Amino acid sequence: MSSPFVRDVVAVPGAPTLPALAGPWPPRSRWPEPLHRAVESVRRVRAEHPGPVLVALSGGADSLALAVACAVLAGTRAGERLGPAGAVVVDHGLQDGSAAVAAAAARTARALGLAPVTVEAVTVTPAGDGPEASARSARRTALARAAEGVGEGTPALVLTAHTADDQAEQVLLGLARGSGTRSLAGIPAHGALPGGVALARPLLSLTRADTEAICRWAGLTWFTDPHNADPALLRSRVRTRILPALEDPDTGLGPGLRAALVRTAAIAAEDAAALDAWADDALARLRLPAPETDRPAPVLLELDALAALPTAVRHRVHARAARAAGAGTPSRERILAADALVAAAHAGGGSAGPVELGHGVTVRRVAAGAGGVGGRKEGGPSGCARLAYIPRPADR
Repeated sequence: MSSPFVRDVVAVPGAPTLPALAGPWPPRSRWPEPLHRAVESVRRVRAEHPGPVLVALSGGADSLALAVACAVLAGTRAGERLGPAGAVVVDHGLQDGSAAVAAAAARTARALGLAPVTVEAVTVTPAGDGPEASARSARRTALARAAEGVGEGTPALVLTAHTADDQAEQVLLGLARGSGTRSLAGIPAHGALPGGVALARPLLSLTRADTEAICRWAGLTWFTDPHNADPALLRSRVRTRILPALEDPDTGLGPGLRAALVRTAAIAAEDAAALDAWADDALARLRLPAPETDRPAPVLLELDALAALPTAVRHRVHARAARAAGAGTPSRERILAADALVAAAHAGGGSAGPVELGHGVTVRRVAAGAGGVGGRKEGGPSGCARLAYIPRPADR
């Protein structure tokens, strides 16, 4: 039975062109300027992660340009020392003819000289987060599995072809959701797949126009996924309607918007990294010894020192303490409710909690010297009030 969001996009008149390499490889003509930047970016990433790499290849212009950069780099003196570069094509099965697209992309990668090249067919199960999120989850799992099958002991590094255009779209979506600094930082240059498999995105400084120029130089035709223009999908609407409208020189904000959004991501990433490091240090410094009981250990924080932190740092400490207690990542509303316990203590009392944080975890304020979690006196300096993040009992 086909997926409820399958679309017939290949076996119809006027369907998108399958990936293919026309003419000899490599071309004898001079590299276009974007290819110089792409090759250098890939070289830097690979120098930091010695060993094999796998390009996550869809058959679109972006991922084919990344494959070209890896193939060209392999023919240079620097590339010879970096190890093999292969590719993995994930067939989501969401389009009639997707297997033909995946097979054509794999043939093209082999023609470029990449090895090994594999196709991973996955089943995308619709979930509450929508088809985009479901496909992304299945794809990430398949990429991690392929990488683990290539590396000897250590999985291969996976390279994805996210561009500056993707970054601009991500920041705009973050703004629309009312997200914080970490979300506005957009797509990070490095990440991890399931199982801790390393992931890098070396093309974040290139635009889609750059990747298409690289493909034209290489003699490549690419597949244009109709999902990318489907207004039923939020990111597609941002790409094809919202951003172009915002960039309209007469009725929008002007053509410099994408670059401004990318610049915002870079600045937000710097700020988020600094605030996250501050919060990590504060959590380690303010955490008090937990009492020895037969129950799951609570996370205890020194209240006065917590209250003295800047608001942005204090909120991050709440989130980290909640995760350490097993609550997952609480919503902003839950973090504000937890922080109200801190503010109330310095405003003459107020509620001491508890506040529900999720997954059975609660947080409450514990008075200095009082009997605490599990009926025992908490650890820490005498007279030190604290905030206690209390896990759900193991028998519940």
